[in-house]
Amino acid sequence: MSVSWSETTPIYRQLRDRIVAMILDGELKEGDAVPSVRQVAVDYQINPLTVSKAYQELADEALLDKRRGLGLFVGAGAREKLLELERDRFLKEEWPALRARLLRLGLDLNILLAENHQ
Repeated sequence: MSVSWSETTPIYRQLRDRIVAMILDGELKEGDAVPSVRQVAVDYQINPLTVSKAYQELADEALLDKRRGLGLFVGAGAREKLLELERDRFLKEEWPALRARLLRLGLDLNILLAENHQ
């Protein structure tokens, strides 16, 4: 996880989104322990309550499992749940604007996908 935080989004939300990305990218796999609240707070110089809030949101979404005395772990099926949620969010929130911009610019998606831009 990088340490640069956007000023427009709450830090707990950015931290949550970074953990989601790590799960989707396979950096954190089902059953893996996530770093402790204290460790993340120290590493990124943020308030432990901020870290707790991000972790709690993930636990509430059944993406992290709390194991008393052991910590938090990536939950069973977390990646699959996230893929479904993120795909749905993309199709509802991002794709319509992206599609409209492609049409406005006269860009053909098939040509864009076939080209090798560098």
